Amino acid sequence: MAVVILVAVAPVAILEVVVTDVLIHPRPRSWWARALRVLRHRWMDDADTRRAVPPELLKRLEGYVSASEARHTGEVRICIEAGMPSSYLWRDATPRERAIAMFGKLRVWDTEHNNGVLIYLLLAERAIELVADRGLNSKVSAAQWQAITAHLAAALKAQRFEEGLTQALQEVSALLVAHFPLTEGQPRANGLPNAPDIR
Repeated sequence: MAVVILVAVAPVAILEVVVTDVLIHPRPRSWWARALRVLRHRWMDDADTRRAVPPELLKRLEGYVSASEARHTGEVRICIEAGMPSSYLWRDATPRERAIAMFGKLRVWDTEHNNGVLIYLLLAERAIELVADRGLNSKVSAAQWQAITAHLAAALKAQRFEEGLTQALQEVSALLVAHFPLTEGQPRANGLPNAPDIR
């Protein structure tokens, strides 16, 4: 397990991004390895994602995100992809690069206190990426992010997607409540959708 802290440029601010890889896949170097990787990603599709996270689980996860966000000022998004788009595969992008791109595409960075978090799963590579904006990342240690990822990885390995995602969401929510609690009477504008993004 590795933790990498990167700096990425967002449309509005500089982000500190925490990314944790569950499985470290070296970049394929040969054309054969690249071709196999492309096939693995193209073999996986929406049906694989729906099997892992059926519609009724998506509804429950949306409810869990809503309940979480009622307690803090941050935004939490869950994104689950079967495989990366071809453009990412042809340039040999890592799951980390895709997660950072999705952090921007889903506008998780667009929070008043820079406290958005993306929980990203890439099924084709069995990769988990946690991407946190600088407001939260500056208050959370690498060990805390690693612990969340380890719990999620163990559950996913045992095919317990709901348990793993729910626990990861609870742990991320606890960090947000500890550092960015919603005070009594404070208005809470929900700027992002609470439903998981499935691709």
